[in-house]
Amino acid sequence: MRILIDIGHPAHVHLFKNIVLDMQKRGHCFFFTVRTGENEKVLLDELGFQYEVIGRKRRGVVLKIAGLVVFTLRIIRISHRFKPDLFLSHGSMYAGYASRFCRKPHIALEDTGNMEQLMFSIRVSDVILTPDSIIRNLGSKQIKYPGYHELAYLSPKYFKPDRNVFNLLGVKPGEKYAILRFGSWGASHDIGQKGIEMEEKIRLVNYLVSEMKVFISSEGSLPGTLEQYRIHIPFAQIHNAMAFAYVYIGEGATMATEAAVLGVPSVYISSIETYNHTDLINYGILTCIKPSEKSLMEIIDFIKGISMVDIKKRRDAMLSRKTDVVSFLTWFVERWPESYRMTKANPDISSGISETISSCL
Repeated sequence: MRILIDIGHPAHVHLFKNIVLDMQKRGHCFFFTVRTGENEKVLLDELGFQYEVIGRKRRGVVLKIAGLVVFTLRIIRISHRFKPDLFLSHGSMYAGYASRFCRKPHIALEDTGNMEQLMFSIRVSDVILTPDSIIRNLGSKQIKYPGYHELAYLSPKYFKPDRNVFNLLGVKPGEKYAILRFGSWGASHDIGQKGIEMEEKIRLVNYLVSEMKVFISSEGSLPGTLEQYRIHIPFAQIHNAMAFAYVYIGEGATMATEAAVLGVPSVYISSIETYNHTDLINYGILTCIKPSEKSLMEIIDFIKGISMVDIKKRRDAMLSRKTDVVSFLTWFVERWPESYRMTKANPDISSGISETISSCL
């Protein structure tokens, strides 16, 4: 089978990499189209995947709609050369419209419930695969499975933290440190939303440095008082750095989920609510804090209440209830369209495709 995957975010590379590596062993052929803007190319190069850049990501509804024609046409052009049997993406409307033009199926994955994106991609997708934590009804094309996208690359079956990251960070094994993530708030889905003010960020860091080392990942510029704490490690090492952190605090929704999945106490600071976080809150691994004048005190209270023994038990409980996301998605893609008919007839089939990942602990 020849499969074209469209990428619009570094997390999408992580999401698909183990599926691709698994299927390549059985003779399937893949090609990626990528819209750059962060470190998508770095990850694809490190994995040795074949790809072509079709442009830079566009922010804002108007620019995205304008890009619909440009990016779709470029994917169609590449498709004429690659001749895919199937299109796969994280809800890419560009891949969706290209699949319609090429008269090939489009399997879309979704975990945000972002209707700005979905209102375009649903109509040009043959199926929408979502974690069961998304309670929004996306219609007859939706199929749910018990897991998170982040488990496709950070479950203990697929990810073993590398302790060599301590040397890159300049910390000793067992030394406490925090990973902070600050966003730019420039995406179209960020309109009307916010994180914490810079003054509060400075106060937060001043508190943390009195308790532990601090490393900041930031999409934008930082004032001099915070720039000294910016993390300087290869992009591919960020998950290793997160895995040994004492706490994650940030405005990045994906990184908040990644930290929680890794068993790191996670604080998500944003006015934007996400479905995965609601699920992880129920397991007691993650907390969501709305930006306000009380945010700093809420964060401090959370940190003071951290018990790594309890966090491990809660993470283990979460993993025991989740399926092997890679095995399920690989099965679904390889067996298409029979897999669609089977899951529609038996919605619980995703839990039985593979053993739960807790057996890897």
